[in-house]
Amino acid sequence: MNYHLACNKLFIFLTSIVATIAFVSTANGQSTVELDFEYFKNEVQPIFLAKRRNNVTCIQCHVRNRTFPMQALEEGKFFWTEEQSRLNFQYASAFTRPGEHPLKSRLLTHALSSSAGGDPFHGGGKHFLNQNDPEWRIMADWVAGAKTRRKARDTVVRIVQTSAAGDSSAIIDPVTNTVVAMIEDVSVPHGVTSAPDGSQIYLTNESLHTLDIIDSRTLRVKRRIHLSGRPNNVAVSKDGSKVYVAIMQEPGAVDVIDIEKMENVKSIMTVGPIHNVYVTPDGKYAVAGSIQKTTINVIDTVTDELAWTKEMDAGIRPMTFDTHPDGSTRNIFVQLSGHHGFVAIDFNSHEEVARIEHPAIADHEAHTDGLQGAPAHGIGVAPNGKTIWSTSKVYSHAYVYSLPDLKEIGHVYVGQHPEWVTFTPDSKTVYIGAAGENATYAVDVETLTVVAKIDVGQVPKRVGMVLMQVD
Repeated sequence: MNYHLACNKLFIFLTSIVATIAFVSTANGQSTVELDFEYFKNEVQPIFLAKRRNNVTCIQCHVRNRTFPMQALEEGKFFWTEEQSRLNFQYASAFTRPGEHPLKSRLLTHALSSSAGGDPFHGGGKHFLNQNDPEWRIMADWVAGAKTRRKARDTVVRIVQTSAAGDSSAIIDPVTNTVVAMIEDVSVPHGVTSAPDGSQIYLTNESLHTLDIIDSRTLRVKRRIHLSGRPNNVAVSKDGSKVYVAIMQEPGAVDVIDIEKMENVKSIMTVGPIHNVYVTPDGKYAVAGSIQKTTINVIDTVTDELAWTKEMDAGIRPMTFDTHPDGSTRNIFVQLSGHHGFVAIDFNSHEEVARIEHPAIADHEAHTDGLQGAPAHGIGVAPNGKTIWSTSKVYSHAYVYSLPDLKEIGHVYVGQHPEWVTFTPDSKTVYIGAAGENATYAVDVETLTVVAKIDVGQVPKRVGMVLMQVD
């Protein structure tokens, strides 16, 4: 038997008796507090992998630490196996006193600032400045016997602006129109969405070819899921159980991520590499577009199989939808390569029913540099279904049309090289990333006036409205 493995097994045998079950005194006698493995695996372990500014990750030191030796990740893996997780569980358990005051557990005091009750020194530095740190509280809850995360204090609306040339994403508070936090440690983030309950944010990572799952309370990467190729945009099922990821790499696919299992469970083959994927408002379909093969691929979200495809006369760029009164999808609005406007496709007949060309804007010079084959590359229908917004990189404006008649209402300047579009749920404000200005524009939907220009990261393109749980 491998010597290291033998030592691990011996340690488990000696510590499992005293470390996983402890007794606490109460007024009426004794009660049992048992440390929960699943909570440890899914909530505590990600803390050991999380990158914090000016700190190395816990695992970097602890894989060679003899007192608390975390298991080394297998080559090419971003998370521990079940067996490794159980070893980590046993080692971590040895540094806890379950059910007792948090500051009696070495696991909770060693990386906590001494001014907040932590130990005087930790060789890996101080990771938690106070006991209100959400990651520290996750560990404290585990030591107290928690089996699930505590209920969030609130769920808030936020706007996430990714940076196409950076390794961070800005979180904007739509009430103050200021950047209130950053998601870091995700290089070249592309698409962004969130779980319906606000517990997690999903970012596609072009650098690692992963879907990065962000804990919305800690803003740390909770899990990285391997994908079948380089990802682009991302969408979540209406019930939050699945995430669909566009694979922008030959031969093309949409990967299906099972959120409960935290696994990539299926790659749906598509007609061409996929630029963007969306879930229809009624949740019944995932709609994916290919630039190279000029196809719209419609996937049934019950079977996760292709339902139908539609070939267009140019590459498929961003898309959005409007609905019938019963909530079913009426039209797919799609921007096409080389087309300065958008096209409407009837969802039921699969036929083109309208083609809109954005008109020139007087006294504004047309830009032709850096269009990347997409003079219009951002489109969205307001949540109330009354208007559709389409950006123009040619004229640095967003064009606004009424629905369902597609009559032009007006246009508004939204910065150089405007890209994606997202709205607040009340349809009052629209946010547009201006890639040429490293800024996000906030526009009042009713008056078509800019209410804020928000400095964000390098080359902001994809932007999304998310829900976030807060403690």
